Amino acid sequence: MKVVELARKHSFNADDFEKWLKNSGYQVKFGFTGSTIDDSINTDDLAAGFKKYLADESERRAQEQEKLKSEREAAQQAERDQKMAAEKAENEKKQAMASMLITSGFNFDGYSISKYSGYISGDSAVSIDRPSHGWLGGVNKDVGEDLLAGLAHIRRKALEELKEAAYALGCNAVIGVDFDYLTLDPETATSSGGTLYLPFLFAVTANGNAVIIEKN
Repeated sequence: MKVVELARKHSFNADDFEKWLKNSGYQVKFGFTGSTIDDSINTDDLAAGFKKYLADESERRAQEQEKLKSEREAAQQAERDQKMAAEKAENEKKQAMASMLITSGFNFDGYSISKYSGYISGDSAVSIDRPSHGWLGGVNKDVGEDLLAGLAHIRRKALEELKEAAYALGCNAVIGVDFDYLTLDPETATSSGGTLYLPFLFAVTANGNAVIIEKN
């Protein structure tokens, strides 16, 4: 019997059916008019076997899809959990940083120091362009105003760095805070042998001692 006729009779895909016959060990003969199977073979058994194969394959694919879905959902849940944990840690850090006490002195009223964790520092810097001269010789840039604005900004950044360092040590306060300032007037030689004056650089370092304080 021709394979294509048997496939048509049971509404099978002829190519898939023929491939299954070969893989199942059935002798399939090839001719000019198409492949055939021996008439002695029970075609109902063949059809039943192929239907079972199709059902098994369908079940296997369904299980694979379910497994992939479960793995994908587990990965998405793990990603959500990781994101939530990171957000929680970030919020806890923000709260701790906001409530962290700092002082230029060495104690806090109503608190006692339970642990000293050592000397820490925080740094920040800003560059300011040099003043330029106009056509009539006047300076068209207020360096002093820029400097004051820059210093206010880098002091805040240095204090933030100082708090970050204290937080990293598990501390909730900083004592003995002071500032060190550094001014640089950088210059470099040009290819023509002249001097190129670079922007002014102002740096500040906030210093202190990280401690753990407890209410009395």
